[in-house]
This record gives sequence, structure tokens and C-alpha cells, in this order.
Amino acid sequence: MPADGSEAISRPDESVIQDLVEELQKTFGDRISTALPTREFHARDFSFHELVPADAVVMARSTEEVVEVVKACAKRNIPIIPFGTGTSAEGHLAALHGGICLDVSEMNNVLEVNAEDMDVTVEPGVTRKQLNEYLRDTGLFFPIDPGADASIGGMASTRASGTNAVRYGTMRENVLSLEVVTSDGRVIRTARRARKSSSGYDLTKLFVGSEGTLGIVTKVTLKLFGIPEAISSAVVSFDTLKGAVDAVIASIQWGIPMARIELLDDVQMDALNKYSNLDYPVQPTLFLEFHGTDAGVKEQAERMGEVCEEYGGGNFSWTSDAEERDKLWAARHDAAYACIALRPGCAVMATDVCVPVSRLVECILETKKDIEEAGIIAPIVGHVGDGNFHVGLLIHPDTREEDLRVCIKINEKLVERAIAMDGTCTGEHGVGQGKIKYLKAEHGEALDVMRTIKVALDPQNIMNPGKMIKI
Repeated sequence: MPADGSEAISRPDESVIQDLVEELQKTFGDRISTALPTREFHARDFSFHELVPADAVVMARSTEEVVEVVKACAKRNIPIIPFGTGTSAEGHLAALHGGICLDVSEMNNVLEVNAEDMDVTVEPGVTRKQLNEYLRDTGLFFPIDPGADASIGGMASTRASGTNAVRYGTMRENVLSLEVVTSDGRVIRTARRARKSSSGYDLTKLFVGSEGTLGIVTKVTLKLFGIPEAISSAVVSFDTLKGAVDAVIASIQWGIPMARIELLDDVQMDALNKYSNLDYPVQPTLFLEFHGTDAGVKEQAERMGEVCEEYGGGNFSWTSDAEERDKLWAARHDAAYACIALRPGCAVMATDVCVPVSRLVECILETKKDIEEAGIIAPIVGHVGDGNFHVGLLIHPDTREEDLRVCIKINEKLVERAIAMDGTCTGEHGVGQGKIKYLKAEHGEALDVMRTIKVALDPQNIMNPGKMIKI
């Protein structure tokens, strides 16, 4: 039985897989593998879900090769699970019904930079760090920053966002166009490069966030932004979590244009201090970043300092020094590793929700109460400017069954609470197999419309089955 609770589809017969592998070997040679270590590597992501490897892994290097794989699988009714860098967080890579893992990480070319139009077209295997390194001399950058060095194709497929979303938006706002191979092997382009259009259905936004369940992304055209003239970062501690969130709400209402607003609770700050050799107060803390001119970021930091002081923030310190800024954000991005260090040997069950900012304090405090009553360790971090926060629930291998039972219960209460607050079961991790059971409560009858779209575009249900939508 797959994780989504739907009726299991029979895994492909070994003879059918063998026939498929033999056909594909004519094109791919040693770029197709049935070795267990390779298959297991491609089934492993950043989630706690069970490892379920595909029957074979194929490394594609072009759109034409993706088309060949899709057509060969469609002919035999074989599932296809796309793979970029393996950084997804809700079991997206598990081959719940067997099939082929299609690895596009070698499709990693930056195809076209249009500096005057401030856009770029890349293959799906290009990672965000690779892209920004390539763009360095153009004065432009791509701001979406999910933490991991994820692939652009994977980021589009999961509608990723991250620490910069409060200013620059998410992948939903920053993907201009996609090239997609559909389940029958057609190659479509979802839009042109124009910044707006009133022509046709918005297929770009349909495929952004579809998690490989509607087609395979083979090219992505993205918006770019000018590298800020000046950047400053700040840290401020609060006596209460409510004070920290209220300061953020006030700053947004007053129009202070911050690029990053990260909230870390006392447990997470303790973990970061120990892991990253920092000495911040073990209190609810905001990490902030400002982009603009030298005068602009100075003014923004000073205004934010005044706001934080009004809501109980102390020890406000800001800097424009690049080395200090890098150290601060490296620590933030190491939050998951810092969590594990609190209980060595643990795996992290990472979960996230997003609620209206006005309900954020209530949601976090009730979640912390659940954690304390359960007697477990679970640090909290949040992209507080847009109401999104993450909980790192620790699961130790020696007590896995009990830890998992407790953590799943906390996660269920968290998601139900968020939806009751008119929020969502996932702000940026995606649905995968982990959040699929909550979609009916969140979307109601709209879920049936989504299912209709899935069946229309993938009637054989071969595109990453068992994720997102029950069929």
C-alpha cells in the first residue's frame, strides 16, 4: 500500500523492466543502471520516508533523450520518477509503484542569458549556486534560496522559495516559461519570455509545483534581478516569540523593504550556538537582511532597530561586512545539521506549514506546547515575513518506532491547526507522499478539479504516481 493510502498498482514485471532496459541501453549504454546502490542513491532525499528505489536509473543529457525514455515507458505503462539533486523533503523520489528514475542532473547547461531583459534560460539540472556563479559578471542574480543547492528543475517542480521570498517571491512568481515533456512524449513550451500575457491558460503556473506528476521539465526560463549595491544583515533577540513576530508585522505594515526575515526559536538558537560556534542569547531571534543603496540599507536597518526596540527586541546589531554576513547566513542554512547535533545520530523529520502572518504566533506557540508535552526536541525556524515556519522533529534510530509515532502525531496536529487558520499544509516543501492526505481538507472540491487535470495530462498515471494526487 503506498503512503497516500490509495490502492496499490502492481509493480512492473521483471521481464517488462528487462525489455525496457535493453531497449534504452542502445541509446544510453552505461548511463542506465539497475545496480542497487545507484537505485537507492536516487531514492534518497531529505525526508524521513521509507527508501523505495526504482527498478532502474537513466541519466538523460537532452530533451530528445527525455522524450525517448518517456515514450519507451509509456509504451509499457512504466512509471517515471524525475530526479535533480535529491534535496526534496516529502518523499518525492520514492518509486512507490516501481519504474524508472529519470536523472536530469547532467542536463546542466545555462542556455541563454538576456541581460537587457533580465532573464535566463537553463536546463533543469543547473543548480542555484551554479547559476549565480555563472551570472556573477553580469551584475544579475537569481534570488530564490531554499537553503540546499537544489536544481532549478526541482525548484520549479516543488514551487520552492526560501529565505529571500519576502522580497523576491517564490518560484511561482519567478518562472517565466517552461519546456516540458508530457506523458505521451510531446514537447511543449508553456509561455514566451514576455513579462506578462493574457493569452491562453497559464500552463507555466500549472506545471510549477506539479512535482513531476504532469510532465518532465527540460528547460526553465527565469526572471533575474540586479545585484544590490549594498547589503546589510542584522540580528536581534526578543524576550518573547510574540514580540519578535509583532515586530515583523509592524515592519511590513510600515513598508520597510527587507530581503530576508528569519525567525529562530530559543531551541534553534541553542543548537546554532553549539554547532556554529556562536554566542547569541538563547531567545527567540530574528535574522534580517536589507538590500539597496548604502544609504538605503543604513536607513532600513536603523528603522528596523527602532521597531524591534518597541516590541521588546534587545541587542540589535547590524553589519555590512561580507564575511560577517556570510557567517550569519551559513549558520542559518546549517539549521538542520545543528538540530541533528542536539541529538547525535538522529534523522530529522522536517515539516512546514504556512498561515496568515496574523495567526503565526498562535500557531507556533501551540505547536511548541505540543512539543513540550511530548517531551521531544524539535527546533523551529521560520520565514516569518510570509507566515511560513519549519519544525525539525528528531527521530533516533534506537527509538525510531516510538519517536516516529510521536512526531507523526505532532505533525498531524500542526497541519490541521494551520488549515483551520486558513493556512496550508506546506509552505514550500511540497506535497510528495507526506502531505497528500491533507489536500482534501485544504482544497475541498478543488481537489477533484486537480484530479481531472492529472488524468487528462497523464491518463496512464505514469508520471511520479503516488505523489500529490490520489488516482
